Amino acid sequence: MAQRTITTVPVRHYGRWITGAVVLALLGAVIYAFSQADIQYGQTLRFLTVDTILEGMVGTLVISVAAQALGIVLGVVAAVMRLSANPVARWVAGGYVWLFRGTPVLVQLLLWYNLSLVFPEVFGMDTNTLMTPFLAALLGLGINEGAYMAEIVRAGIGSIDQGQIEAAKAIGMRPGRTMRRIVLPQAMRVIVPPTGNEFINMLKTSSLAYSIQYGELLLSAVKIYSNNLLVVELLLTVSIWYLILTTVFSIGQYFLEQRFHYSSVSDASSVGDILKRILPGRTR
Repeated sequence: MAQRTITTVPVRHYGRWITGAVVLALLGAVIYAFSQADIQYGQTLRFLTVDTILEGMVGTLVISVAAQALGIVLGVVAAVMRLSANPVARWVAGGYVWLFRGTPVLVQLLLWYNLSLVFPEVFGMDTNTLMTPFLAALLGLGINEGAYMAEIVRAGIGSIDQGQIEAAKAIGMRPGRTMRRIVLPQAMRVIVPPTGNEFINMLKTSSLAYSIQYGELLLSAVKIYSNNLLVVELLLTVSIWYLILTTVFSIGQYFLEQRFHYSSVSDASSVGDILKRILPGRTR
């Protein structure tokens, strides 16, 4: 009996080809529009390294790091309070998260900067003198970030098996030490990726501080193009710097995630490893 040869015919996805062609056409149209626009791209590159832009870049880094650090501290405290058995602590932390996540960060920045309208003096000092653009930006960005970090940290703590906490209690470990030695090290694997994402978002959100005259990248660009009217050129310069900064910190985030993932897998991959951590002698 003769064998029949079966020929396979691949399924043709005409929709994918049409969609791809439309996307490429739109992308080409955008590139063509920018190439024909009255934009001096040479000026964009020239302003990348001028002193005013570099000072703004340093200002962006300083306020981003400081505000993120403040946000992490506030977030950890608020998360622990939300998980506390004390109802007052839970309500206060819940109210903090509700209030600062529910209002725009730009509004918060403006409120901090105009705090003197509510409190003319703070600790006997003139509020207008005390509330500099840097301090207003730090409080506005950091306290807002703390509300988001509180939810991230709470999710990380909640991901830990309660059995480990019960085991720590069984051997007499205090709650603070249990949190510091058992819960937080493991929760970091859950906390680190969104925290890195929040910091990258902070780099870009810090541009809102230009509205209160804090010297960051966008304000530096505004100062320059107010004189030479090279608006788009300077905005592209700022965009390039933001892309550079986010790329560098994204690479750092990748290696940090790998570090905590490796640590979690290698040091706490089994119940036995966890018990070794909480045995007397490892907790001192």
